[in-house]
Amino acid sequence: MSTKPIEGRMTAAGQDDVVVFLIGMRINSFAALRSWLPVAKAMGPMLAELSREKGSGLLHYQTLLGFPRVLYLVQYWDSKEKLLAYASAPDKRHRPAWAAFNRRLREGRGKVGFWHETYVVPAGSYGSIYLNMPEFGLGRATGVVPVGRRGDRAAERLRMS
Repeated sequence: MSTKPIEGRMTAAGQDDVVVFLIGMRINSFAALRSWLPVAKAMGPMLAELSREKGSGLLHYQTLLGFPRVLYLVQYWDSKEKLLAYASAPDKRHRPAWAAFNRRLREGRGKVGFWHETYVVPAGSYGSIYLNMPEFGLGRATGVVPVGRRGDRAAERLRMS
């Protein structure tokens, strides 16, 4: 991924359904390092596994920080079926990480919080614009094209499928 800004107005090239998966944790007690640090460290190996496997369904992810207590990821998937398959696969890293996290959550007595949200977004129901930005978010997941190819106004881009 280039970090060099692309001059002008761009939009995500993708025109298919997309699944947006948000997942994160909130550190409720910074002193409870044993509760939250393993949770924070568990995501890296899962993302590496998904990134290595062509066809996993993960298109792109972006790590974000809600200063000072919240860490979260925005993930873009090509289907809910692939997301759910990964989450339940007995031979992948998610299942043991989830079991370990649940143990820590019970033992930690509220010292770390966890959340996730999943949005299945049909083709033609999302829009994007990037002004003088490198590929970012959905544009990083699907590539970018000049805004004029998909419509100059947001309403035009949302009507396209």
